[in-house]
Amino acid sequence: MIKQYHPFHLVNQSPWPLTGAIGGMIMLVGVIELIYTNSILMMLMGSSIMILTMFQWWRDVTREATFQGHHTSYVNEGMRLGMILFIVSEIMFFFSFFWTFFHSSLSPSIELGMMWPPLNIKMFNPLSIPLLNTLILISSGVTVTWSHHSLLNNNFKSVKIALLMTVILGFYFSILQGWEYFEAPFSFSDSCFGSTFFMATGFHGLHVIIGSLFLLTSLYRLNNFHYNLLNHFGFEAAAWYWHFVDVVWLFLYISIYWWGK
Repeated sequence: MIKQYHPFHLVNQSPWPLTGAIGGMIMLVGVIELIYTNSILMMLMGSSIMILTMFQWWRDVTREATFQGHHTSYVNEGMRLGMILFIVSEIMFFFSFFWTFFHSSLSPSIELGMMWPPLNIKMFNPLSIPLLNTLILISSGVTVTWSHHSLLNNNFKSVKIALLMTVILGFYFSILQGWEYFEAPFSFSDSCFGSTFFMATGFHGLHVIIGSLFLLTSLYRLNNFHYNLLNHFGFEAAAWYWHFVDVVWLFLYISIYWWGK
């Protein structure tokens, strides 16, 4: 073995960035093919390559962190900074949707009938499914915080119970969001109201699904004793991401569902 004189992790050569890029390209071409020819085969092939790449790439990262000891305190600090910058970039991403919504709603153009919502668009009742989803996400924020504090106190039984509850609440939110879309009285093509609504809430829903899978992966790693009191950044990053998802939903509920109805 080559002796290492620094605390940083220089990763080995890996095929996964290349296979991930190829899978993403095939999936993008497949989406275009699905739109124009109604063929789903290429999109499924690209998605399969992406999923297999992610599984094996994350497997390698787990091995490096848990079994090979490459994730030193310096490496963990770098990953924390990287996660913070990633969440900041996600905030800017959603800021663009809120900017579009308020630009259109505060001063509706003549094409919208100078009213918001535009004529003949019936918005959801904010006190029905949207309020229930709000309570679900707030509750999930409480349970993931409970899980994190239990981990800091070495109470692994409570960690697993609270994290499982968080995952269940996350998937329950996604089911209700899908039902709301199915029952929606307007569509994506109903002026800028429909497009901003479905873009903002749809991308948030995608983030909820990703966050739920992130937490489910953390639960799997907890069951395999990959985390301990001092080294659990994977779980911590998942909790940060979930709190970001919670806060974005509160802004969505207040601005789009309640104020913009």
